[in-house]
Amino acid sequence: MIIEIIKTIFARDLDRLYNEISLYQKEANIWKTENQIANSAGNLCLHLIGNLNTYIGKEIGGYHYIRNREAEFSLKNVSKRELLEEVKKTSQTVIASLNNLQQSDLEKQYPILVFDKKTSTGYLLIHLTTHLTYHLGQINYHRRLIDTQYT
Repeated sequence: MIIEIIKTIFARDLDRLYNEISLYQKEANIWKTENQIANSAGNLCLHLIGNLNTYIGKEIGGYHYIRNREAEFSLKNVSKRELLEEVKKTSQTVIASLNNLQQSDLEKQYPILVFDKKTSTGYLLIHLTTHLTYHLGQINYHRRLIDTQYT
């Protein structure tokens, strides 16, 4: 049951991420930063794609993925179309990876060290849902602030 809830949350919030990026009226605004906004929506989107493909796709699903975390925050001007394609692919990878999990897998130790100490797979998945939601909120705020200002 918990796995189904986690899958539902990831599917919902990755759809929301797709929609937030889609809603930018001016593509260049996806990459704007201003005042104390340190990360653009585009970089936050790339970060979420890298994060979920690494921790769920690669480690849980066994998908091949090489993460470049530095590029998640340094790349600029990736097209809106490409961002949206990557969000869709990430969503498919996440759901496919989670489809292979059994309830007992949630209690097993997650295979790599992510924090200061090892955690269970269930703990990490719950963390990843809140991480996605946190950055999704930042993207929503960024879009409403920047996109309306520079239309």
